[in-house]
Amino acid sequence: MAPPNQICLVVVIFLSIFSLSSLPTSAIIPKANVSLPIPSSQLVENLCNGKAIQNRRFCLKALSTHEVIAAMDTTQLGTLIMKLGAANAKATLNVYNEIIKKPGSPQALKALNCC
Repeated sequence: MAPPNQICLVVVIFLSIFSLSSLPTSAIIPKANVSLPIPSSQLVENLCNGKAIQNRRFCLKALSTHEVIAAMDTTQLGTLIMKLGAANAKATLNVYNEIIKKPGSPQALKALNCC
């Protein structure tokens, strides 16, 4: 099992990428067709209650997929979190690529490329 510090680092990286994205959570985490909320596993609860997590509600929402909740250990949970972060980064890159295709001001393009 990975030490708690490694898990916290993985979560901080994921949440940083996720929160800096201009995409809503629903763009990365598809909405289920059921109206019942998905209960969080104890691993997710423990992780989102950690000192490094500033927004517990966002953490629980971002990690409330069936796959993440089914994680059996911290290594599997960390891997799933990184996959979510990678998917969000890819979606953000796709949005960026679409934005730069549209004509806009040179200042806006410069600011976008800087980001």
